[in-house]
Amino acid sequence: MILVTGGTGLVGSHLLLELVTNGNSVRAIHRKSSNLNQVQTLFSYYSENSTALFEKIQWIEADISDIPALEAAFIGITHVYHCAALISFDPKDHHKLKKNNVYGTANIVNLCLYNSIEKLCYISTIGTIGRSLNGEMSTEETDWSETDANVYALMKHKAEMEVWRGSQEGLSVAIVNPGVILGPTNWDQGSGTLFTTANKAYNFYPPGGSGFVTVNDVVRIMIQLMKASIKNERYIVVAENLSYQAILSRVTKSLGKKPPKKQLKIWQLNILRLADFCRCTFTGKQRKITRNSIRSFKNRQFFDNQKVKQDLNFEFEDLSNTIQFTAEQFLNDSAPNR
Repeated sequence: MILVTGGTGLVGSHLLLELVTNGNSVRAIHRKSSNLNQVQTLFSYYSENSTALFEKIQWIEADISDIPALEAAFIGITHVYHCAALISFDPKDHHKLKKNNVYGTANIVNLCLYNSIEKLCYISTIGTIGRSLNGEMSTEETDWSETDANVYALMKHKAEMEVWRGSQEGLSVAIVNPGVILGPTNWDQGSGTLFTTANKAYNFYPPGGSGFVTVNDVVRIMIQLMKASIKNERYIVVAENLSYQAILSRVTKSLGKKPPKKQLKIWQLNILRLADFCRCTFTGKQRKITRNSIRSFKNRQFFDNQKVKQDLNFEFEDLSNTIQFTAEQFLNDSAPNR
């Protein structure tokens, strides 16, 4: 039986759909506050038999910091996909990120070792890939430094160290480092905010860019890595390196909106950062613009995907179809509010 953590997230929910569609026995953990209806709704985007597919999943309420509950979830498990993570780039969430992403991953690794799990696949981020110089491509071997790393990348890097510790103690592991993942999801979180923002048709776009990939490609790579004899390797999972102007233009077009035309200046971003800081100070909401995020806008990074293409004989799908499909789901979900 397969265990999936983070089954209500973007990657986890799509992974569950793919696994049960192909007849796998699957158990997924979820927190008490999770909305399982969102998972079933996502299944309905892809299948007319969404309810039947959803009911094939054995759901267990557990937090990755709750060891007794996790122990029960591991009974009879042979393979583990660890997708659960707290996503925040706000420095004030440092302790929450450490508890969820580092200590939580350590718990999963320890239970994998204790239960002689055959293989663990961990989803990380390209934020833990080292920065290249002079516009060269970053690879899995590029040296990483915590200097200028945002708090999310810092904690995910520490989580990776827990996974590598497990590999040294005899656990077979695979780590994927995806770029910005595109696909239908919660429109108020993660990459879902890309569509929410694009739908507002702002005339400005930030400088810089990132690596982008579809959620379907991430899931396919994770499953292939789990089945392959490959172990103790990490892979950059990026289909295209795009500027923010390019990706926003594609998304706005799919939503029937005008693309942004003016690039934000660094001084303008710094003013927005100060305004964002004041807003969060008075409201308690998460920061959206930090010093580290502005540095990343100034220093664009490019990612090399050749390793995963060669080792798995993998070809990435074009982003366009997923962008269009995701836009259609966004418009359908938000129709009453438009």
